Amino acid sequence: MIDPSDLLALWTTLKLALISTLVLLAISVPLAWWLATSKSKVSSVVEVLVALPLVLPPTVLGFYLLLLMRPDSPIGGAFYSITGERLVFSFSGLIVGSVIYSLPFVVQPIQNAFVAIGRQPMESAATLGASRIDAFFTVALPLAKPGVFTAAILGFAHTVGEFGVVLMIGGNIPGETRVASIAIYDHVESLNYARAHNLAGFLLVIAFVLLMVAYSGNRKVRIWR
Repeated sequence: MIDPSDLLALWTTLKLALISTLVLLAISVPLAWWLATSKSKVSSVVEVLVALPLVLPPTVLGFYLLLLMRPDSPIGGAFYSITGERLVFSFSGLIVGSVIYSLPFVVQPIQNAFVAIGRQPMESAATLGASRIDAFFTVALPLAKPGVFTAAILGFAHTVGEFGVVLMIGGNIPGETRVASIAIYDHVESLNYARAHNLAGFLLVIAFVLLMVAYSGNRKVRIWR
């Protein structure tokens, strides 16, 4: 049986993962398309920046995000002047951190899906009179749907398991920034292994189901092809 405070942390985690995934998809689809089709030298730099969270320790990324989002910084100050709320130690700040931290897990599968499509379908659409935007929405995006689906699941699952980044920029505020991973850490630190096991087991099941759905979907696509 999961404690009510842990249920609240779990709800915060799932809400964060859902919102972050939606934001990630809105950003990642056009970004991945640009990276997959651009011949600009700048795209290589952008690709490296997107991939940085894969190699940076979460605490390092979280530390620099904390500096960028604090109230006396240009970004944090601008956000505070517009909304009247702080980015650090807030749910909004967690969303920003989660989006940046999970960006490569969403961009790269979509980018690979666009690259796998090749130029021929887009060129065929152009010969039929379709504009570049029309061809993207009617040809490229539908063909890349398995990659987008995988990216959404990976982004959601990765956000659910975040710890270092959310702890650095969000702290441990119940009902606001206390997510399941932080709650588990608290339970282990206080030697309350029973509560830690209940919450960790629940997250383990969620992660297993999400990955099973992703891999099953990709396998069906390969078989169909």
